[in-house]
Amino acid sequence: MKLSSFAIVLAASAGNHAVNAFTSVSGTNQRLARAASATPAPFGVVIPTEGSATALAGRRRKGKKTYGKVNIKKPSTSSPVIKAVTESEIRSLFSLWNNALATGDSRIVAKRYAKEAVLLPTVSDTPRTDYASIKDYFDAFLLKEPQGTILEGDIRIGDGWAQDAGIYEFTMGATGDKVKARYTYVYVFENNQWKIAHHHSSVMPEGIDIAKAITEDEVRGLFQLWNSALDTLDSDAVAKRYAKPWVQLVTRSRLVTPTSMSSRTTSGRLLITTALGTILESNVMIGTNWCQDAGIYEFTMGATGDKVKARYSFIYTFEDGQWKIAHHHSSMMPEAQLEPVTTSADPSAVVLEDKDVKSLFSLWNDALATLDPDAVAARYSKSPCLLPTVSDVPRTDYDSIKAYFVDFLKKEPQGTILESYTTSGPNWCMDDGIYEFVFGATGDIVKARYSFVYTKDENDDTWKIA
Repeated sequence: MKLSSFAIVLAASAGNHAVNAFTSVSGTNQRLARAASATPAPFGVVIPTEGSATALAGRRRKGKKTYGKVNIKKPSTSSPVIKAVTESEIRSLFSLWNNALATGDSRIVAKRYAKEAVLLPTVSDTPRTDYASIKDYFDAFLLKEPQGTILEGDIRIGDGWAQDAGIYEFTMGATGDKVKARYTYVYVFENNQWKIAHHHSSVMPEGIDIAKAITEDEVRGLFQLWNSALDTLDSDAVAKRYAKPWVQLVTRSRLVTPTSMSSRTTSGRLLITTALGTILESNVMIGTNWCQDAGIYEFTMGATGDKVKARYSFIYTFEDGQWKIAHHHSSMMPEAQLEPVTTSADPSAVVLEDKDVKSLFSLWNDALATLDPDAVAARYSKSPCLLPTVSDVPRTDYDSIKAYFVDFLKKEPQGTILESYTTSGPNWCMDDGIYEFVFGATGDIVKARYSFVYTKDENDDTWKIA
């Protein structure tokens, strides 16, 4: 039948009612039947049906025509209409991302992000805003073999977007470590699927170093807490002044004591002499939740009345609401060390100069540069104690030290000493301070405190890390 232009305009704008009105249009019923049997759209999407009046009008008129003041445009069937999605469907998007992590392929993970995504990672200071930089981050992160679980989450759904925010926990398959973090995902519908447009991951508040203010006088006052514990003659009271874990290098012992039992035993031996100390010279450094007091103290031995001077270093950390001793080094005065060297029973004993002590770090750093865990482990003595930066497990033999560096060397670390304080004795020395690492695999830069104790190997006269 013949229709006026005005009637066609009405039919095109009337929606599905117009389809019913023009039932005599050839092929309409067949097209509606095909649309009903079409493959369903992905969740959250409605694709306009092929038999709608708008689609029909588009097929009749390719391009755009104007009838009076009314425009008829060919509709785009490539832009789906978003319908309401459920919270469970949004939560399932995390599983898609987590499954991508499980592949170990950074390219697959990066493809879970939208074209103009923003990733603010947990362990990098660099925002990632494109495919290449997101992939670069996961190149390093996937070496830890992470798998995540959402512990708590809150979901918000909007028009074409959704948000999932809460707390997740990762198990690192490479090390067995478990790490909690806060997360926010914002998803958008892009190219017929939900993608991550914004991903922010941050450490838990208790994992953030919130500086505990302390003055230099208060740092010096911490010695009195330890000294008062000595005065009780109770080795348990003294041992409780130490952090978990700690290292104690005792004036009259060759033992490095990193455990509570050994510290208690050493304190017990000291208490037999009923010693009380006085600080003669003090030099204080203060950092974020740590401080150091180093200088010279003098002990009066109550049992004999003897007075003994020694050099000391206390490093304190803020733990469980109070300042504890994380590192305690006590050594004889230089005049007491150097004079016996030529007259001692071991005339071959060596006392290194400061520059030689500092140069020992380069031997270890050069071993790191080889990326060979055996080369690094060989820098340690036969009876070592390694308390690593990124592991809670003390390493006390060759195999456990090598196992630690197998993972650590994947980051391609290279270190530089920023501050150094050395102490030397016959066939041993110590270097402690602050160093900085640049990780070649990620470009990250990390500062840390360090303490190296070196001893001279009796077999080959080399200096090893004890």
